[in-house]
Amino acid sequence: MTKNWLIGYDISNPRRLGRVHRVMANHATPIEYSIFLYIGSDKGLAECLSEVSAIIDPNFDDVRCYPLPSRGLQERIGRATLPDGIQWSGLPTPLGPHFNIEKA
Repeated sequence: MTKNWLIGYDISNPRRLGRVHRVMANHATPIEYSIFLYIGSDKGLAECLSEVSAIIDPNFDDVRCYPLPSRGLQERIGRATLPDGIQWSGLPTPLGPHFNIEKA
C-alpha cells in the first residue's frame, strides 16, 4: 500500500549532509533542502531510512519521519518556489493543485 511521509533532517557535518541529501533524492521528492516527500510502501521507506541510518552519526544528527494523512489539508504559505503560472509536475497528481495557492 502506498503511503505519504514527510522526512526531514538536520545533519551537523557537511560531508554527511551531502551524502544524506543524495540518498534521500534517490528515494523521495525534495520539498526544501532538508525536507522530502516520500510516497511509497513501508518496505521502501524502511530501505531509505536504513541507507540514511548507515550515514548519520546519531549523537549529532537528527532525522525525523512523519506520516501524512491520505486526505489531509496540504498548503504552502509564503514565497512561491516557482514563478506565477508554473506548476511543478514532479509532485504526485493528488498533491499538485494544493501547492498552487493564489494571492488574495
